[in-house]
Amino acid sequence: MQTEGFSGTALHTAAARAAHLIVDGEPVVFHDPFAYALLGECAEDYVRLHREMADHPVLAGLRAAVVSRSRYTEDRLARAVRRGVRQYVILGAGLDTYACRSSGPVEVVEVDHPGTQSWKREALARAGLPAPPRLTYVPADMESGQCPVDRLVAHGFDLARPAFVSWLGVTAYLTGEAVARTLAGLGRLAPGSEIVVDHVLPEALRGPRARAYAEALMPLVAGGGEPWLTFLSPREAADLLEEHGFEVIEQVPERDAAGPALRERTDALASSEISVITHARRRAGRRAG
Repeated sequence: MQTEGFSGTALHTAAARAAHLIVDGEPVVFHDPFAYALLGECAEDYVRLHREMADHPVLAGLRAAVVSRSRYTEDRLARAVRRGVRQYVILGAGLDTYACRSSGPVEVVEVDHPGTQSWKREALARAGLPAPPRLTYVPADMESGQCPVDRLVAHGFDLARPAFVSWLGVTAYLTGEAVARTLAGLGRLAPGSEIVVDHVLPEALRGPRARAYAEALMPLVAGGGEPWLTFLSPREAADLLEEHGFEVIEQVPERDAAGPALRERTDALASSEISVITHARRRAGRRAG
């Protein structure tokens, strides 16, 4: 099924989560039992690439990026929930399945292009998965100038309560203006809110493995109509977050995001080392405009 505005990279991301449980050994970095089912009739077509070429550096690097950033984010989310946070916002949610996997008290809000959300809702129905009871879909196109936070408020989101925000696998596909505009909106979140965002390193900061990964992958995503547009160094990412009212808690290279579960392996799963994950908290004080 094709839907206008649907992101093809969402399919590849879900396939990477599904394939991790099929082609990679122990320890499992991230367990997503619903990713394969969501892919529906095209599941095996996407996963077959990983089955047949599990050790290909682009495919292994993609799996590593997807599962390590998901593991890192949901570990931090769990800590926030234990502290009482009850709002979880997923920017550029794609085919994320947290709402399907969670039985806790968290209200999940998925923000994405309406085409992608339409595809996902139909995919859930085709897979026989019940609609998650605590999930709200908020359609928004971050590149078009829409402010995701305005859209959140319009759908009942409470700006007075702290939230946890994940923004994974997205910033590279946006212009710098769209990234800054989105962060400006997030600066209106309540103090104590947290964000986890990953960002692709500029060419000058890439090692040999990252350079090879970029040279192989960038033409493919560009050919699919979703080119990489924005690259941020750790300092640039920190400066942007701090400009909009956040203080950085930590910045972690992709290869370290899942700790020994990713670093100390005997199979092909290995980081491309092309991205960094930044975890930040909304400072107390006056909210950004």
